[in-house]
Amino acid sequence: MCSLLSVKSSSSQPKLALCNPFLTISALILLSFYIFFFDKAPKYQPSNLLEAFKQSCPAANTSSPSPLPPTNLNHIVVGIVGSMNTWKKKKAYTEAWWKPNVTRGYLFLDRAPTLEFLPWPSSAPPFRISEDITGFKVYPKIVKPDQVRIIRTILETFREGDKDVRWYVMADDDTILFVDNLVEVLAKYDHTKYYYIGSSSECVKSNFDFSFDMAFGGGGYALSYPLVATLATKLDECIERYPYLRVSDFMLHSCLADLGVALTQEKGFHQIDLHGDISGLLSSHPQSPLISIHHIDAIDPIFPFMSRSESINHLMRPAKVDPSRLLQQTICYHRPSNWSFSISWGYSAHIYENIIPRSILRRPLETFRPWKNKRPPFYMFNTRPTYNDPCQAPHLFSFDSIDENVEGNQTVTTYSRTAPRGLPPCSSSANHSADFITKIQVTLPAIRLEARGKDCCDIAHAPDINTTQVIYRACMEGEIIA
Repeated sequence: MCSLLSVKSSSSQPKLALCNPFLTISALILLSFYIFFFDKAPKYQPSNLLEAFKQSCPAANTSSPSPLPPTNLNHIVVGIVGSMNTWKKKKAYTEAWWKPNVTRGYLFLDRAPTLEFLPWPSSAPPFRISEDITGFKVYPKIVKPDQVRIIRTILETFREGDKDVRWYVMADDDTILFVDNLVEVLAKYDHTKYYYIGSSSECVKSNFDFSFDMAFGGGGYALSYPLVATLATKLDECIERYPYLRVSDFMLHSCLADLGVALTQEKGFHQIDLHGDISGLLSSHPQSPLISIHHIDAIDPIFPFMSRSESINHLMRPAKVDPSRLLQQTICYHRPSNWSFSISWGYSAHIYENIIPRSILRRPLETFRPWKNKRPPFYMFNTRPTYNDPCQAPHLFSFDSIDENVEGNQTVTTYSRTAPRGLPPCSSSANHSADFITKIQVTLPAIRLEARGKDCCDIAHAPDINTTQVIYRACMEGEIIA
């Protein structure tokens, strides 16, 4: 009991603790008198009444608790939705980012693996079989049982009972996660509160069909532990409330809205509701850590002359060295040649034979097509059209190799020309053609890029040499890139 003294009222009420504000103040006044009048006499020992009071009433102790350690990968559990019909094709995507014995999580399949997939490899997440929902009372009313299976993966992941969890991250088996950046982003948030973190679709029509405030699950989303703990007690009840909904993401959005939880947008999650060549988007990535890429089979391979799985593994090479800079766009200029350089670190490099302001180069080239060809506007962001104008069309270079073992603790990435541009020089830049450039080497210090930070760069170019050097450096205060 949190008291040193107690009193009993004439009406036989329960004992009142000194933690009661009135009694606490009275006790402190008495304690002050005691110390003033009696503590001066040598025959009395110093009173330990105050210390006993602090121990008995923790609220009176003003010392703050020890801060929690920063969020790390061990605090995250990933729930992956998969299907045996597609796992053979998609397992390479999951294995590209999964770290055996490091990443925590589970792959939920619609049925048990066949002998073809057994014994189950350690390179893949441990699998679970989704619970059978056909016995649910509401089952006859459920319009899309497969979508209910997907949303219940949250509940089934939680029921695995993993310890020391701060975040649950849900994804598909064709979602590529960049887990180091995921940790960095989630570490910004208070995991003891309700959080629903993700991103909407790239396409206006997809968001219009469902909600502009909904996380699209293919790009992945994160739920804080307290939110999942609450949702686990309410989810089946919510399914009974919304059996007519056809998409699991919208069902989750509706359930969370009923709990009063809104989406927190993070631009690094990518649903990729696009078709074709998405190099224009990846070359002008938002200034935010890359967290995910989805719909790999709906787009062209992200690197030329490679298969889709080879492309993803190729992107993982720079991701393992410096995930904080992956796809982060850096722009600089070579004034003597009137050239603009746009570097998407670890992915691509562009040379424009013209000085183009950064405000324009940050807009993605529209190399892709929308998920649904309806009326414009198509996208949730501004784009630039692709031109055959030699002053607007870039020379294209793709990530080739990375070297960490450079003197001076630096990292060098090399980008090779993908194909001849096939256009004459830009006349407005005094015909300084970049056709002879075959490689671009980018040197940067081996220092992690801080969140929301940016790099600046300088060009070291000599005429008639087919390799151009780009040197990254810290931006000067107030530096204008234009």
